[in-house]
Amino acid sequence: MESGSYEFDIERLNLFLPCHKYDTAIKTAPLICNRVISHTGLFKNTSSDRDPKFTSALLTNLNKLFGTKLSFPTTYHPQTDGLAEIIIQKLEEMIRRFFSYGLELKASDVFIHDWCTPIPMLELAYMTSIHSSTVKTPEMLEKGWNPKLPVDTLKKYFLDIDPTS
Repeated sequence: MESGSYEFDIERLNLFLPCHKYDTAIKTAPLICNRVISHTGLFKNTSSDRDPKFTSALLTNLNKLFGTKLSFPTTYHPQTDGLAEIIIQKLEEMIRRFFSYGLELKASDVFIHDWCTPIPMLELAYMTSIHSSTVKTPEMLEKGWNPKLPVDTLKKYFLDIDPTS
């Protein structure tokens, strides 16, 4: 019996993957498998910048194996130029704001500035924020619904408090 498949197109899906500037393709490939492919399945097309991690023989061969076309922005396709950079700038701004408000992570008795740890929650904040270009959240565009967030529960709690008591 053949297994069914579900094919979908997502114009823009952004997953925030904490990695370092000098990570190699060998370190990046499992990250892509564990966070991207496990989340969405395989894409027909993937757009990336020309970072050596993504142009390496390893990831080029993985894309061939998976049947994924990897495309790089060029000066002749300005609609793809700069989108990744804009999102990276937004993420950097979110990380800076997170720590500038004193939201530090505590490891035993020491406060640490670990920028990797809040990435999943910052991704959730980004994916559940209404974007001006679509007037919808990326979660709504991807899944057709918005997840219930902790802030939704807190809003209800604070709205239920009688200010006169």
